[in-house]
Amino acid sequence: MDYNILIGGSAGQGVETLSAVFERILKRQGFKIFTVRDYMSRVRGGHNFIQLRFGNENLYSHREDLDGMIALNSETIEQHIKRLNSDGFIICDQEEGYEGERVLKLPLKLTAKEAGNVRAFGSVALGAAMGLLGIKLEGVEEVFNRFFSPQTARQNVSAVLEGNRLVKPRYALWAEKKDESILINGNEAVALGALAAGCKFYSAYPMTPSTSIMNYLASKMMDAEIVVEQAEDEIAAINMAIGASYAGARAMTGTSGGGFSLMVEGLGLSGMLEVPLVIAEVQRPGPTTGFPTRTEQSDLKFVISASQGEFPRMVIALRNAEDAFYQTIRAFNLADKYQIPVILLSDQFLADSTVTIKPFDFDTIRNDTFISDENGISNPYKRYEITPSGISPRIIPGKIPGVTVLVDSDEHDEYGHITESASVREQMVRKRLRKLELLKEDIQEPLFTGEEDCEVLILAWGSSWGPVTEAIKMLNEKSDKKYGALIFGDIWPLPTKLLLEKSKKAAKIINVEQNATGQLASLISEKTGIFCDFSLLKFDGRPMSSQYIYAKVRENE
Repeated sequence: MDYNILIGGSAGQGVETLSAVFERILKRQGFKIFTVRDYMSRVRGGHNFIQLRFGNENLYSHREDLDGMIALNSETIEQHIKRLNSDGFIICDQEEGYEGERVLKLPLKLTAKEAGNVRAFGSVALGAAMGLLGIKLEGVEEVFNRFFSPQTARQNVSAVLEGNRLVKPRYALWAEKKDESILINGNEAVALGALAAGCKFYSAYPMTPSTSIMNYLASKMMDAEIVVEQAEDEIAAINMAIGASYAGARAMTGTSGGGFSLMVEGLGLSGMLEVPLVIAEVQRPGPTTGFPTRTEQSDLKFVISASQGEFPRMVIALRNAEDAFYQTIRAFNLADKYQIPVILLSDQFLADSTVTIKPFDFDTIRNDTFISDENGISNPYKRYEITPSGISPRIIPGKIPGVTVLVDSDEHDEYGHITESASVREQMVRKRLRKLELLKEDIQEPLFTGEEDCEVLILAWGSSWGPVTEAIKMLNEKSDKKYGALIFGDIWPLPTKLLLEKSKKAAKIINVEQNATGQLASLISEKTGIFCDFSLLKFDGRPMSSQYIYAKVRENE
């Protein structure tokens, strides 16, 4: 059993802070958590809400139906009351005009004023919600002290306590046991993965929803000895990262689709220079500004083919926060090994969702070194030496006395000198593309969930992992058919072994994507000749839930 509580209000009313406090109180008491955020692109006003789902089992997605609401304004009730379960509750201020058995009109603002801070009325509502749910007040003071000054923290703690006294418990919720889980979102996981991989330079221009990667890394600059540069634009950001990588630092940049559009020529520069580079592309709906704070999976084909010419790259779609951490480390190692750009494809849903997961295992982390020494290079040094693998010996400029590392954005010969030779051009293109064949040996197959001998096979990628995983479980519990799903992480080059194996046995194939054109399905048909029987596509900027996927699949059985 799990519970789904919505906290809603306008920007500036403290929706995010209230949710963050509640999350940490629940986490301290041992609950498993999955939280999604829906916010508008404005500083004040509008309608923002956060859905906080918690229980005793691991949670991978959000729910559509609500068990309760903390409504900081009337718009929250208007927009979401139809989703409230029959035995659910709404906590709002006594001045709101709503009536009904499910509505608890409480003196939130008056109680907050008496507690010393009228702006703490959300904390009064939080205390009341915890009282209704029967959640202990354990850890409240410690959590508020993390967010506020001592005086403001005391006022908010007092507000929670007074709010708790306004209601009588309806439930008696408790966590089965406390564990060592961590609470983290997708962007924080990427940032931590970069630090664990030894990233020493990160440059970016702020662009929702990728900005919090930069913010997190900037907050750790001194502790982690990393340089974080807010560039004047995305063109500068990627070129700075390329320069840092050429100089020997593990380097990364991050952006969303619009910023990545500006980075495209820099992406080609990384390919031509054969300089390792990791790029986080955190998707939002486009084109152009689109929905700045919403989610979508519509940049897949773009990042696979971005930049003119042909050169090797890798694209990894991040599936969840745990995956984001380990795949970011892997991206740095692969970028270094093959001297290519590696693109981490995320989205707003994953970036902003917080979840409890087991702590990262730092003992399993390997940061491989692929730098040659003076014994492993030719004399004179050939930066782009033609090799059977396509990978040339790489050294760091200035590390070996008397050896110059030449690079150029023009086509070049083995030494790095510009060339107009047709034969050299052909040799260099073939050399670079040979890396792809070797890279295929490092490609990971998609994750499979469900019945091994499934009759219906669902194909999905990236952050759809959570909703699809929960939907598959529901389908197998409530349907007579057997369901399974392949959720792709590595997308380019496309792994096909497990796909070919499972598709042969399935009577029906369904692709589930958050875009309008079925981009993964199109890529699969292009590379394998496998066609999907049905497409479940959602592109309104809001994430799919497991309930949504379940209902749509059952409609098309």
